[in-house]
Amino acid sequence: METIKIFSPATVANVACGFDVLGFCLDNVGDEMIIKKTTEKGIKITKIEGYDLPYATSKNVAGVAALALIEHAKPNCGFEIEIYKNIKPGSGIGSSSASASGVVFGINELLEKPYNKTQLTKFAMKGEALASGNEHADNIAPGIFGGFTLVKSLEPLEILELPTPKNLYATIIHPQIEVKTSEARAILPNEIPLKSGITQWANVGSLVHALHTSNYELLGKSLTDVVIEPYRKQLIPYFDDVKKEAIANGALGCGISGSGPSIFILSNGSNAAQKIANAIDLVYSKTNINFNIHISKINTQGIKIL
Repeated sequence: METIKIFSPATVANVACGFDVLGFCLDNVGDEMIIKKTTEKGIKITKIEGYDLPYATSKNVAGVAALALIEHAKPNCGFEIEIYKNIKPGSGIGSSSASASGVVFGINELLEKPYNKTQLTKFAMKGEALASGNEHADNIAPGIFGGFTLVKSLEPLEILELPTPKNLYATIIHPQIEVKTSEARAILPNEIPLKSGITQWANVGSLVHALHTSNYELLGKSLTDVVIEPYRKQLIPYFDDVKKEAIANGALGCGISGSGPSIFILSNGSNAAQKIANAIDLVYSKTNINFNIHISKINTQGIKIL
């Protein structure tokens, strides 16, 4: 295979209670990439559509991730990359991670899969670090593995795949404002009260159990963030209003997607997801902020070859 075209999906990181460790993969929102083998060694980005992003390999998250892989693999060829960007940078649904994870997946396929998913995650994290200032895998892992993932540790990197209840849907509202990951991290406290910590890790444990048992009621009770959300929600206009309407219209739970501004809402079934979408549409329609709403089943496959 000399050329590959892939779909690299958007992802939701943190999942309320799981700051920097939990994430899940969306199904119908994502970027497309075309990667071609070349006789000339190295990495070259030849096309970017959708958003104004740098072509310089060392300044583009896809380029940096690709370089990390080929520096290790040392292939007797190079690669050209075309990026069709559908996920807005700074949206909070894994725009940079889609680029980074998509390119390493595609190159790995063209090299006949020398690397496993954990190794690909490690390479992609180098690109993610360019965007956010530090290496983290909570967006990268669900994109590469699919479904829900938990980052057990970074050193050594260990990713746990979690089961996905079959009728689980996500509704995403993306206000068209920018929240930089670096700024969203800067407002967080360095220390938290022990009581908050106990509540948070109890919620993470019960969420993992709920996923394993398809217990939707417990899942909803677990989607509570007492550590990060109280600080970051101030960066997202009408967050409390969206959350209130979502819960009133049957949502299991609601939280900030990554560092925002997108908000994710989980529900049992597509009908509930649509009802919630209609309700939160009314909230933002009364404001002067442009927004998009997506409804998606949880994508258990991750990156797809087109």
